[in-house]
Amino acid sequence: MRRSSRLGSPGRHGRGWSVARQLLAMQLAVVTVLVLGGAILAYLDAAAGVERKAAEEAVAVAVTLADSADVRKAVQSPNPSSRLQPFAERVRADTGVGFITIMDRDRTRYTHPNPDRIGEPFIGNIEPALRGRTFTETYTGTLGPSVRAVAPVMVDGEVVALVAVGITLEAISTELAQRMPPVLGVAAGVLLVGVSGSVAVSNRLRAQTRGVAPDELSRMFDYYEAILHSVREGLVLVDRDGRVGLYNDAAAELLELPENARGAPVSELGLTDALSRTLLAEEPVKDELHVTETRVLLVNTVPVRSRGRAMGNVVTLRDHTELQSLTGELDTVRAFAESLRAQAHESANRLHAVVSLVELGRTEQAVALATAELRTAQELTDRVLGAVSEPVLAALLLGKSSEASERGVELVITDDTVLDDTSSTIDSRDLLTVLGNLIDNAVDAAIETAAERAPTVRITVRVEEAVLVMRVADSGPGVAPEVGERIFRRGWSTKSGGGEVGRGLGLALVGQTVRRLGGTVTVTDSDDGGAAFTVRIPLPAE
Repeated sequence: MRRSSRLGSPGRHGRGWSVARQLLAMQLAVVTVLVLGGAILAYLDAAAGVERKAAEEAVAVAVTLADSADVRKAVQSPNPSSRLQPFAERVRADTGVGFITIMDRDRTRYTHPNPDRIGEPFIGNIEPALRGRTFTETYTGTLGPSVRAVAPVMVDGEVVALVAVGITLEAISTELAQRMPPVLGVAAGVLLVGVSGSVAVSNRLRAQTRGVAPDELSRMFDYYEAILHSVREGLVLVDRDGRVGLYNDAAAELLELPENARGAPVSELGLTDALSRTLLAEEPVKDELHVTETRVLLVNTVPVRSRGRAMGNVVTLRDHTELQSLTGELDTVRAFAESLRAQAHESANRLHAVVSLVELGRTEQAVALATAELRTAQELTDRVLGAVSEPVLAALLLGKSSEASERGVELVITDDTVLDDTSSTIDSRDLLTVLGNLIDNAVDAAIETAAERAPTVRITVRVEEAVLVMRVADSGPGVAPEVGERIFRRGWSTKSGGGEVGRGLGLALVGQTVRRLGGTVTVTDSDDGGAAFTVRIPLPAE
């Protein structure tokens, strides 16, 4: 389902980079800094390791030479260089160190890689070695910067000579350069993986945000939020998992949703089963009536799909409580008018009969017929108006009496019916909804068993200790005990056909109105063999 919006097309007219592009740039910067930092740390660690290894190797060679018996003998000979120079060069070639210098205590060299330097003073620190301690240092001598170790040659506890072994920094740099390619390869691999991951995340984010820039995304959210909460109709978004994704203030009021209902399953919102099924319907639902505890709702649902995937339903709700009340009142007025029309028709027939009797000279029969009909109508009117001062209820009872009479049902107003004007405490439309629907239901029920017993509906309306009591009993088939409260739910009916949505509205409206007024409605067996509905509504103080 394709949607268009007057708020602009995402990602086309926004300023600056999109959220995905900004995230990609930030991730690339972070990954690059981390990889470079790691590479530098690895280089420094490798350099320190190579230098440490060079120092250890120099110490090992220096100590080994200083402990050599041949070296101790040679330094005490008349011409130490003749014996030590070949030996030192051979060891230097075997170990790969930069230089081996054996010297006297006064720094005079006995050996040197450059024979011309023999006899010259050694350049560097020797004080710790003169005290009998082997030490290392980095120093720049005749062969350039080097890491060197100086060890004393001991004879009978006396320092008689010194051995200096050094590895030039150039050799150390060469070894470090040999170690760096693997480090750089690992760094390049990490950088490649980081960049690839960042690009993948950016592409996914771009697909989800549709390339919208942050300022435009914020502006769109503000627009949609304002529109959502300003709509008078209730709007609920149900995701594909059957949970409430979003709803506006009107929906919260119409459905009486609990606080923080977002994310809650529809089945846990306390809605009727029929309404819950409608909210989760996989097919579109158009103008379906549902009765809740306090409202009559008109529900529409539209399944939403995005890029071939089901995303859930968009549900709109409209409050038809007032409209339903007005419709019920209009039905009552229409029924009353229809009753008057029928009475006028019957009156015309009887008037013709009276005229004909007069023309035939049977005046006594004409007077008897006319007065009998007038007496019956007047008795009904006097009975209703004498017992019920509430004008709307009186009109309803008169209309329903005529309508029931037309359908062959006797509508009886019991002798204990007494009701003053309650218009100041209870809305007359509520009274019409409750009593009118109960009478209609009773008349229909009485007709069902007309073949077995005389169809009768008995009505009682009175006030008992500040409680308005309305009782409607019929001679119909009755209501099974196991039905219980289900009789007042939307869609319940004793009549067949019509489907759940098209029937069972009358008693549901009765139950809803009674609950809203803080009253109760019970169902018992009537004396005529049918059902008796008793409504009790507390009268508020004037």
